Amino acid sequence: MRKLILFIVIGLAAGALIGQLMMSTPGYILIRVGDISLQTSFWFGMLLLFALFLVLHFVLRLLWRLRRPVSRMKLWNARTRNRQAMHRTVKGLVALAEGRWKRAEQSLTRSAQDSSTPLVNYLSAALAAHYQGRHEQADELLKKAHHSTEGADSAVGLMQAQLMLDRQQSEQALATLTRLQTQMPEHPQVLKLLKQAYLNVEDWEGMRRLLPKLERHDLISEEERRVLERRTYLALLTQAGQQQDTERARTLWAEMPEALRGDVDLVLLQASILERGNDAAEAESMIRQSLRNRWDSRLVAHYGLLSVEPERQLVTAEKWLQERPNDPELLMALGRLSLRNAYWGKAQEYFEASHRQRPSGVACAELARLYASLGQHSKSQHYYRKSVELLDRSLPALPQPSEHTS
Repeated sequence: MRKLILFIVIGLAAGALIGQLMMSTPGYILIRVGDISLQTSFWFGMLLLFALFLVLHFVLRLLWRLRRPVSRMKLWNARTRNRQAMHRTVKGLVALAEGRWKRAEQSLTRSAQDSSTPLVNYLSAALAAHYQGRHEQADELLKKAHHSTEGADSAVGLMQAQLMLDRQQSEQALATLTRLQTQMPEHPQVLKLLKQAYLNVEDWEGMRRLLPKLERHDLISEEERRVLERRTYLALLTQAGQQQDTERARTLWAEMPEALRGDVDLVLLQASILERGNDAAEAESMIRQSLRNRWDSRLVAHYGLLSVEPERQLVTAEKWLQERPNDPELLMALGRLSLRNAYWGKAQEYFEASHRQRPSGVACAELARLYASLGQHSKSQHYYRKSVELLDRSLPALPQPSEHTS
């Protein structure tokens, strides 16, 4: 309202000023063409000239617009199609979110050419086709997405890799992701998909290199990282053992996170690899060090099976016995180490002590074998029977034939 009043006041002031000028500055305009002459007052002539200018200006603008009616019609038509395409695109995306794959694919594909974001249309349509099991159509839509937008290689590649993983085409997905990683080495989605691909193809060396990046980008929880690290090194050490590559096993052990070097399964696996590589002394040292840090019956049992320096091993194990006098697994290991040192009586005592602490078919079998070697066959038969009885108790309850079954 204030602006309107201001405009009225300014208009009135301008009108009064012009009226004053017209009264104080009289004059006339004379136009003569041949025998025809036209005379009017100066101010009325100026008004006519201004009106003529305005008419001429609008006529010229109209003629200029009429020069390109087809192009202007095309522009209007394109804008209309774009609005319709955006409307269909939104409908297609809503259908995709609701799981109506066929409707989503149709809406998104039909509107792709007229859409201002054809890449989104084709990628979403490819996803909808994939969920319908129409894999060839999905691949064709991905090709169209690639050609629709410049610089869309990474987006199309990521979608392609995801669809390949869903189809269990893990090797092809890994090839695509490896190419993408060379272009975007720290891209979070590439790293996440690489983790899945490495797991699917059991590429444990690739997983080992990937784990630090996953942790650095917070793409993996602490618990999952520990599980994957353990699984990775178990697999890599197993491969090294199968290939009898002791140096590879040593390298893996040196590069392994400190926390994993106390894992009993990994220690036993590494010790077995070293033994097969004629490095039993290193295996004995590793198990001894592990037992110093963490006592475990499986490590004790394995220590009793090693033969490096039997006398020193027996002395070491007997020191452990002072702290754990009733440990059945340690008593069993001491019995076996006594056998290696030809201490038959001591071996018998340790085996019997182990059996008293925990009745065991293994202890009975060791005693039966020892007594048979000593010529005490009645005792040997006694422990063989006890060994079979204990073994029979550990068997699962299953139907057995009766005496009269033919």
